[in-house]
Amino acid sequence: MLSQKYPFVLPPLGYANTAVEPAVDARTMSVHHDLHHAAYVNNLNAALKTQTTLHDRSLGELLMGLRRWPEGVRTAIRNNGGGHANHALFWKLLSPGGADASIPSGRLAEMITRDFETVEACKAALKEAAMGQFGSGWAWLVKTATSRLAIRALPNQDSPLLEGELPIVGIDVWEHAYYLKYQNRRADYVDALLARINWTVAGDQVV
Repeated sequence: MLSQKYPFVLPPLGYANTAVEPAVDARTMSVHHDLHHAAYVNNLNAALKTQTTLHDRSLGELLMGLRRWPEGVRTAIRNNGGGHANHALFWKLLSPGGADASIPSGRLAEMITRDFETVEACKAALKEAAMGQFGSGWAWLVKTATSRLAIRALPNQDSPLLEGELPIVGIDVWEHAYYLKYQNRRADYVDALLARINWTVAGDQVV
């Protein structure tokens, strides 16, 4: 997805709206993907329509090189480009409810053991960041520029790519991601998502 260029397109979920129930209900999935994510894509395309010099830049390049682009489109790239990139990974990280929950393996498992000691400790750190995020934002497991794993709590739709860090696992804590089902029970939502992480997809991000 990070290689996608203008005009950007909304990726399909890859599964039915009901596939991640009960962690994420079908109505929330539909609103979140079909409306919110689509809006980020549409707004990014609108902002870049006249910026023809940026049309050959990939989504990853736009985010990682944000400070190099015209000042007038930086906010749109940060917010809408970040929202597009964040969600494109988020959908892939959710294991359908009928699938066996995977566990980290290979290089990612080695890195988690090195930097967190256990998978449960890694999940606990992610949950702490998700619960501590004031207002809208994300909790991220990232790979740093020095190839270490770290936890980041980022506001709004900021992507770890803005700081040169690679997103591995993201937990969306915008209210539209959970409020229809969980209301103010953010902790229950975070627990449900952490139980459905597709660690195979997460592992693909560290290669």
